[in-house]
Amino acid sequence: MGKGFCYDAKLVLSALHSLRIDLHSHSTYSDGVLTPTALIQRASRNRVDLLALTDHDEVGGVAEAAAAARAAGIGFVAGVEVSVTWAGLTLHVLGLGIDPRNAQLSSGLAGIRKSRAVRAVQIARQLGASGIADSLDGASRFAGDAAAIGRGHFARFLVHQGHAADTKNAFKKYLVPGKCGYVAHQWASLGQAIGWIRNAGGHAVLAHPDQYRLVPLKMQALLDDFKQQGGQALEISGGLRANPMSQIRAAKYFGFSLSAGSDFHTAAHGSADLGDIPAIPEGARRLWQDADMFPSAV
Repeated sequence: MGKGFCYDAKLVLSALHSLRIDLHSHSTYSDGVLTPTALIQRASRNRVDLLALTDHDEVGGVAEAAAAARAAGIGFVAGVEVSVTWAGLTLHVLGLGIDPRNAQLSSGLAGIRKSRAVRAVQIARQLGASGIADSLDGASRFAGDAAAIGRGHFARFLVHQGHAADTKNAFKKYLVPGKCGYVAHQWASLGQAIGWIRNAGGHAVLAHPDQYRLVPLKMQALLDDFKQQGGQALEISGGLRANPMSQIRAAKYFGFSLSAGSDFHTAAHGSADLGDIPAIPEGARRLWQDADMFPSAV
């Protein structure tokens, strides 16, 4: 279990008390704007003690981030964010503490990236039919080290070309259901994603459940399925001003641990920065306090 976690002794001793953690962040290996090294450096400046790199369907930046974390003297967790289709909805499941070299995980993620590349071509074709030319080449220039182009890269292209005021506006105008640049897609199943993560020695965490805007009965069905498939934790996210009470209550009811992360992509104004997570009340079961997440040796 400890392969995906990197600590020094002092961090381990302080972890059960006042650790400042962030277990959800992105680099240029998916749709983040910072390289893994720059991401770690920013985390260090923000006094983050423990950081996870969780790029979308990609673990290519883990080795670089781990090396940078060792140099900066902060704890590091190898992670990934797996794209999932559940009941027709797109969800995300974090794998934390994974072995990034695991064959089953690697094969599954490669399949998702291949399908993501096919989707990118379809998005570009539809944007072109609506009068927005060269979007595939344009999006690729914003992809950095990304193995496949995602909607976030198209959003940045649309902003750069003056078609939208910011990336949030670009999604709203072009890239969500019902808009010209939206392409429905079938990702991994919930069971597949959790299976890959668990097989790689990781903890399966439902990312930002508050963002799915499900009615209570459907959210209960999702959490029940997540539990039955082997899911282990719910994430609290959304920045310092977020209200995590619904996740805290759900975690207690279903027996989940709680994880926490900023879902950092960019340092743009209004975005959650590294380390910006809501406080978790005393007594709540924190994922990073599980005994097997603190190996005795790096």
